[in-house]
Order: sequence, then C-alpha cells, then structure tokens
Amino acid sequence: MTGHRTLVTCRRVLLQLRHDPRTVVLMLVVPCVLETLLRLIYANRLVIFNQAGAPLLAFFPLMTVFLVTSISLLRERTSGTLERLMTTPLGRLELLNGYALAFGVLATVQAGVVSAVTLGLLGLRFRGPVALVVVLALCVALLGTGLGLLASAFARTEFQVVQFFPLIVLPQLLLSGLLLPRQHMPAALHAISDALPLSYAVDGMHHLSHQAGVSAALVADIAIVLAFAAGALVLGAATLRRQTE
Repeated sequence: MTGHRTLVTCRRVLLQLRHDPRTVVLMLVVPCVLETLLRLIYANRLVIFNQAGAPLLAFFPLMTVFLVTSISLLRERTSGTLERLMTTPLGRLELLNGYALAFGVLATVQAGVVSAVTLGLLGLRFRGPVALVVVLALCVALLGTGLGLLASAFARTEFQVVQFFPLIVLPQLLLSGLLLPRQHMPAALHAISDALPLSYAVDGMHHLSHQAGVSAALVADIAIVLAFAAGALVLGAATLRRQTE
C-alpha cells in the first residue's frame, strides 16, 4: 500500500465533488442555515441554544458525509468505475483511505466554517478547546464515511440510499441525548444509546461546552467515536470485494 495512490484517490474524489455545487451546499451551507434557524428559534433563550447547538455540530458531519459518501460510492459501483479501479494496482485500503482522506478534508472545512458561524455570528459558546470540536467532527465524519460505504453496498439506486438514512442516522439522533439527557431515558433506551456512536459524540460536545480543559471523559468519548469509525471503515472495505468480484 502506498501513500501516493491514496493521495491520487483523494484528489480524484475532491475534484469530482468540486464540480458538484449541490454537495458543496449540503456540506457547508445547510449546517450554517440550520444552526442559524435554531438560533432564531431560541432568540430569547440562549441557554437552550447552547445546549442544542453544540450537539448538532456532531450530528452534521454524520448526516452530510453519510449522504455524500453513500451516493458517491453507489455511482461508482453502478457505473463500473469501482470495478475498473479494483483491477488496477490500487488496493482496497488505498481506495478506502483515499475516500476517508477526501471526506476528512471536507469535514475539516465544514467544521471550520460552521464553527466560525456558530461561535462568531451566532454566539455559541464552548468552554473547552475549540480545536477539539474539529477533531471530534473529523471522527464523526470518518464514521459517516464507513457507514455510507456500507449503505452503498446494499443499495441499487440513490433513492434506496436515502432510505437507509432514517434507518441508520435518525435513531442515533433521537437517542443521542439531544432531545432528552440519556440518563433520563428508560433503561432499555439508555442501553441502546450506549451502543450508538453518535451518543458519545454528543457527550463529547457537551463536555466541550461545559468543561474547561481536556477531561478523561472527553478523551474517552473521542476514542470511542474513533473506534466506531475504524470499525465502520473496516466493514465498508469488506464490501468492496463482494461487489467487484
């Protein structure tokens, strides 16, 4: 496996996405609009805005990267591009790492733009290091890449990919602690939420919102999200051979 082929794959993906303005809008504009809408809803209740706005910064990378990755990979599968790539010296991990790197770059830009808008214009406050907000968003973006790759393996059309969204992403949002603190949920739901990676991303954002410095709990949350992301990427890589042989 060579870093050069990974970088070439990353460059190819980024060039494709650059010529797709809808993807750019989805990644960069939509999160800012949603955060602005939330700020307007809670114009006179900034405490609630801070409680809800921070966790959404963890949800946006999962939502957007999942959709972009799954649809992009599905197009390459159905068009035969992926099969042609797999007949070249390009390895599965190089292909996967190229995608992960490309969407990691997008997630970094997204986190920077959305953080600048929410922290600057909208007045969202973090007591912890803002840099870790970007790090956590990157981990969630890698998770979205792996989940998107898995979804693309079991879909035949873009409409079917969209159908996976409420199945894979929305339950995590509902059980992540955004609507109700997880400790106040019924025991069964709390147990399910413990098995969902977005729960730890939201917990991490809560730590960054309310605690100065870097706590052990925050490090553990980031590590858990990263472990889920690595697992999703490995499972996603396993689908490449099944679809191309």
